[in-house]
Amino acid sequence: MLVLAAGMGSRYGGLKQIEPVGPSGETIIDYSIYDSLRAGFGKLVFVIRRDLEQPFKEIVGQRFEKRLPVEYVFQEMQNLPDGFVAPSGRTKPWGTGHAILCGESVVKEPFVAINADDFYGAQSFALLAQHFASGSSDSAMAGFTLSRTLSEFGSVARGVCDVGADDYLKSIVELTRIERDGAEVKNTDSAGRVTKLTGDEVVSMNFWGFTPEIFPMLRARFSAFLTKHPADEKSEFYIPSAVNDLMISGHTRVKVLRTDASWFGVTYRQDHPRVVESIRQLVAKGDYPATLWK
Repeated sequence: MLVLAAGMGSRYGGLKQIEPVGPSGETIIDYSIYDSLRAGFGKLVFVIRRDLEQPFKEIVGQRFEKRLPVEYVFQEMQNLPDGFVAPSGRTKPWGTGHAILCGESVVKEPFVAINADDFYGAQSFALLAQHFASGSSDSAMAGFTLSRTLSEFGSVARGVCDVGADDYLKSIVELTRIERDGAEVKNTDSAGRVTKLTGDEVVSMNFWGFTPEIFPMLRARFSAFLTKHPADEKSEFYIPSAVNDLMISGHTRVKVLRTDASWFGVTYRQDHPRVVESIRQLVAKGDYPATLWK
């Protein structure tokens, strides 16, 4: 499993990836790893920032190093395809697509890629494990319902999906400012144009299943992205956009694994109490033990 944990959470105001949410001090990452182990995944790769290496290993990594193979890779601005350099004014790497590429040197088997600060639920991991066990070489993603993935405290970014009758992804569009508007849901783009949404749309929460063959394809898309944005100091290489390009060009197919699993996210600091309460309820139901690691 490839865990994308390099972000500091600028909207949240701190290193949200390692804040406790469980009754025994567990983080959201703990629950994702617990669910992945139950589903049969057996290797863990963290994508982190080099300057966060020591606290991350001490607070998170050491919990797992005796339980399964654990590796760390670093998402750094200089980690670019040959022939490219970062713009002089850029201060952070290029987003989720870039983060997944950083795992290429150590990921040699089919893998799940997730955000560190999202709680996806056990069903999502089980569905993806079944997908890999079927022998399919197709990519896959867990598909969540948009209305169940919103924050009450501000806008969110989601990959909104068009899914065919065969449950294969037809297209995905990254919308970066989705929020509730009274009883409705809307997205506002960078030009201020507003699009109304139903809330029933299938969305990607960056829960992806790939084989290692994805890496050279992503690298080619990243090179094209950098060529198009040579001096852009803020543009991001989003994995949904890259996957959409790969589907259109016929390089991959993506099976949508629809899930009704509980999803919680910590986008804003005000989201934290809701996540704590949601996990408390799951523990009370017996879905998780009060202490994950003994």
